[in-house]
Amino acid sequence: MRGPEQDSLDRVALKDQIKAWALELGFANAGIAGIDLGGAEPGLAEWLAAGFHGEMDYMARHGMKRARPAELVPGTLSVISLRMDYWSEGDRAQAEEILGDGERAYISRYALGRDYHKVLRKRLQQLADRIAASIGPFGHRVFVDSAPVLEVALATRAGLGWRGKHTLTLTREAGSLFFLGELYTDLDLPPDEAVDEHCGSCTRCIDVCPTQAIVAPYKLDARRCISYLTIELKGAIPIEFRSLIGNRVYGCDDCQLVCPWNRFARITEEKDFSVRNGLDKASLVELFAWTREEFETRMAGSAIHRIGFECWSRNLAVGLGNATYSAAVLSALHARQDDASPLVREHVRWALAQHAV
Repeated sequence: MRGPEQDSLDRVALKDQIKAWALELGFANAGIAGIDLGGAEPGLAEWLAAGFHGEMDYMARHGMKRARPAELVPGTLSVISLRMDYWSEGDRAQAEEILGDGERAYISRYALGRDYHKVLRKRLQQLADRIAASIGPFGHRVFVDSAPVLEVALATRAGLGWRGKHTLTLTREAGSLFFLGELYTDLDLPPDEAVDEHCGSCTRCIDVCPTQAIVAPYKLDARRCISYLTIELKGAIPIEFRSLIGNRVYGCDDCQLVCPWNRFARITEEKDFSVRNGLDKASLVELFAWTREEFETRMAGSAIHRIGFECWSRNLAVGLGNATYSAAVLSALHARQDDASPLVREHVRWALAQHAV
């Protein structure tokens, strides 16, 4: 809903003010994108036709609406794209240490604290409230991985960075270790200029991927991606990928850990992203011993809670199958070989077979 005050707005001044408010609210950067994403449609159509979205049916169900903001939210004229950093001091060294320790559980660094969906959604709404307090009611909608939004394309058009070969948004100033959120608005704001790409001839992200999910520069087959396999996939993890997953029980950071631009990753000041429940030090055995009640209690408010106890247990069983042989590992697996979940039982059987018992 547009108020009469908007007709006389200084669009440039409002844009600058919005960016200032965003920084005050804890965002690291903000940019304005127009709504013409037509250039992204052919790539999206090709990606869907190849089946690279796997079981993420919602990707195909919404079709080209993802690339058409005004169809998703009628009346949209501009999109405010925002970045919030999540990287913590010492994350790189710790990540490499855990990945090299077969007894510990590796959890993607972004998921160690409070669920980013909750954090960003609240801040985005606060930004919308500040805008409304200044100019009056206006049409808007907040998005944080919650609808068919091409967030990387929007961030690129908003000047926040470029699309890296691993398909994530990259910036020279902060790498790729940040979250993105969007505020669709009916404000006619002047868009920012896109930035040049700076991946050059580097292929480190492609080369390091354990499952070779980056099938070509800028093209990801989600069906092979460990993040998809441990988070989005609800059924059995294909056997061909289980040994390649290693001890990664929730997500994967490999392509970002080797990216040269992430030497410049910004350290977050957001307390909500601080580690909870000792997840940065937990062993596979320890986590696999949790009951459903413990999972529900400890993971409340975490992004991990979204996958549920069954998939969490499935992932940990795979991790234990890849772990170094020990009495503790075998004991943990035997304790749940008669689990109530057929999905968990099947992965426990596989894990025990890896230890030849």
